[in-house]
Amino acid sequence: MATGKINVQADNIFPIIKKFLYSDHEIFLRELVSNAVDATQKLKTLQKIGEFKEELGDIKIEISFDEKEKTIIIEDHGLGMTEEEVKKYLNQVAFSGAEEFVKKYEGQAEQIIGHFGLGFYSAFMVSDKVSVETKSFKDEPAVLWECKGDTEFKIKKSKKETRGTKITLHIAEDSSEFLAEQRITGILNKYCKFLPVEIKFGTKTESIDDPSGAKDEKENPKKIDSIVENVINNPNPAWNKKPADLKTEDYNNFYRELYPSTFEEPLFNIHLNVDFPFNLTGILYFPKLGNTNNLQLQKNKIQLYSNQVFITDSVEDIVPEFLTLLHGVIDSPDIPLNVSRSYLQSDGNVKKISGHITKKVADKLSSMFKKDRADFEQKWDDVKIFMEYGMLTEEKFMEKAQGIYLLKNTEGAYKTIEEFKEEIKEKQTDKDGKIVILYASDTNEQHSYIDSAQNKGYQVVEMASPLSSHIVQMLESKLENVTFARVDSDTIDKLVAKEEVAKHNLSEDQEKDLKEVIESIIDKAAYTVVVENLSENDSPMLITQSEFMRRMKEQSAAGGGGMMGMGNMPDMYNLIVNANHPLTSKILMEQDSDKKSKLAKQAADLAKLSQGLLKGKDLTSFVKRSVELID
Repeated sequence: MATGKINVQADNIFPIIKKFLYSDHEIFLRELVSNAVDATQKLKTLQKIGEFKEELGDIKIEISFDEKEKTIIIEDHGLGMTEEEVKKYLNQVAFSGAEEFVKKYEGQAEQIIGHFGLGFYSAFMVSDKVSVETKSFKDEPAVLWECKGDTEFKIKKSKKETRGTKITLHIAEDSSEFLAEQRITGILNKYCKFLPVEIKFGTKTESIDDPSGAKDEKENPKKIDSIVENVINNPNPAWNKKPADLKTEDYNNFYRELYPSTFEEPLFNIHLNVDFPFNLTGILYFPKLGNTNNLQLQKNKIQLYSNQVFITDSVEDIVPEFLTLLHGVIDSPDIPLNVSRSYLQSDGNVKKISGHITKKVADKLSSMFKKDRADFEQKWDDVKIFMEYGMLTEEKFMEKAQGIYLLKNTEGAYKTIEEFKEEIKEKQTDKDGKIVILYASDTNEQHSYIDSAQNKGYQVVEMASPLSSHIVQMLESKLENVTFARVDSDTIDKLVAKEEVAKHNLSEDQEKDLKEVIESIIDKAAYTVVVENLSENDSPMLITQSEFMRRMKEQSAAGGGGMMGMGNMPDMYNLIVNANHPLTSKILMEQDSDKKSKLAKQAADLAKLSQGLLKGKDLTSFVKRSVELID
């Protein structure tokens, strides 16, 4: 038996590993299993080129644990190592000064493994002692290497007869959480789900056809329970297959494999397969987003792999922000990873990959629009928010997507922006030569305003996503002589002003009297009373909210726009009084001050009710007052 010291420049390497890697300590299992996969894959390659002429046999990697003995074992049947290779790979840690390292990476625990050749040494994050028993595929004796978490090691001959490597971790007291089947299963499912070599972890019970050929009462093969190996991974995932070999059902099955708790099927997918100027494979899925108000909940669903080893599901540095709303897998060995394989660095390849994925997504959407517009329109409500996010955050995507961005009117008809402009320009061009696109954010609450617009022969489009205010602002800046106005932001004659709106016919005294009555029954801090010359067929009173102020508030609340602090400001409304409505005349002519106030309050509350602004005790009072007026 030989002993020696691991070749490092400081004796405190293992305490440093423990200290700095503790927050990421589950990574040890990924590193050791990945090493076992590498050893197995290399052996398969050697067989292909003729340097290894024997049968591979069973090359499954096996993980096991013993809670009583406090051990975890990772065993492969790959290359194995000779004694010389053990000394070379296990006893030489590339480390340029522990003290300098500590200062440089203080507080950056995730930036250690790998960069300093510490992949194997991550085992010491959780172990008091590590033993490596290995036999090379070459005709050389097996060896056993042992280390107790310091720079001392022992190496001696081993009686191991089979090819490969067996690593035994003697788990430390403070890492006993890993001596549990559920904990190990969770780590394997997270990091090793698609590794290219089968990984066995214990056994499981499966229902299989009875080998005796027995039938049940319906003449179907009788089922019996059988104990089988628990292979936890899929070595040949869909993204590694050719698109021509996959059907929609195969893509959907893989989606369920990625997200077993998701019950809705994706809208469609994009299969990535590039080998020049970088290597990239993967499948991206468009989920059904609808009009979700919390985009953050939809993120971190793309899983990043490097040669089928899971790295992270935070891919903001790999793809533009809007693409993080997609689900699926990206696999590329050309994405530079830091020492822990979990922190992504920006470089030329990453930018090329990001640009390629953006182009593929834009091309896919354009192709769908041109190939089957009816199907594209059917998917629009789920694709819309994704499109808006992309157009707002990626200029190149916006350039490609603007031509297929659809506007849906309140009748359910879909038009591109240019098609819609052409359709409405005759009726909805104002006195300043601008085409006014009227929109509604809630067709139920804003029904009376939509109705007023339609009575004028105008069309109203639905814009109800959380990004609507942002997209409206952006489109106004891109489109010439086009403005957007929410249908409840002013009276319809002012929204599409054909000429100067004539002043009402009330005298100054009548207007003053009317305002005094109405202001006495409303919250003057929230409502401004405005008397206007409307049709007697319009409502006696209606509530509007300034397009500019509301838009700024919505943008501020959603983030990425608006004015500083606007999102926290109280809502302000205009209470428009129809000077020509019979009820207005009745209020003015009423001599009983109490009844005068009740009539004004009733009309104002009706306006609030139409906007969903009448609640609580005010709504209760309105109902009681309505009954009194009816009586």
